[in-house]
Amino acid sequence: MKQEALIQFLSIAEKLKCNTRHSWTSDGRQESVAEHSWRLSLMAMLCRDEYPELDINKVIKMCLIHDFGEAVTGDVPSFYKTETHEKEEEKAIKDLLSSLPDDIRAELSDLFDEINALGTPEAKLFKALDN
Repeated sequence: MKQEALIQFLSIAEKLKCNTRHSWTSDGRQESVAEHSWRLSLMAMLCRDEYPELDINKVIKMCLIHDFGEAVTGDVPSFYKTETHEKEEEKAIKDLLSSLPDDIRAELSDLFDEINALGTPEAKLFKALDN
C-alpha cells in the first residue's frame, strides 16, 4: 500500500512541472512551479554557511513542499491571491497529504504548520527566500 500511495502522490506532484507561474526564466520562457521550488531549494542550500544555527535541511524541505497545493489549484500570483484562493490551496494540500503514509503525512503537515505560523527562524528564512 505504501508504494501505491507514494506513486499516486508523485503523479499529482508532477503537475508542478506543468503548471506555470507568473514569472519568467532568463531566456524568456514562463517558469514552472517546480522550477521555482527547485531554485528556492538551491538558494537555501547555498546560504547554509550564513545561518549555521539553522536546520537548513528543514528549510530545503519547506522550499520543496511549499507550493504542493498548486499541483491541484495552479499558481495564483500572491498579489492576486484572495482568502478563497488560500482556502482552496490549503484544502488541496490536505487532500494531497491525506494519501501519504502516516509518518510522512505527519512530517509534511508539521512543516506546513511551521511555514504558516512563521514562528521559527527556519520558516522565516524560507519566507524571505520565497519573497
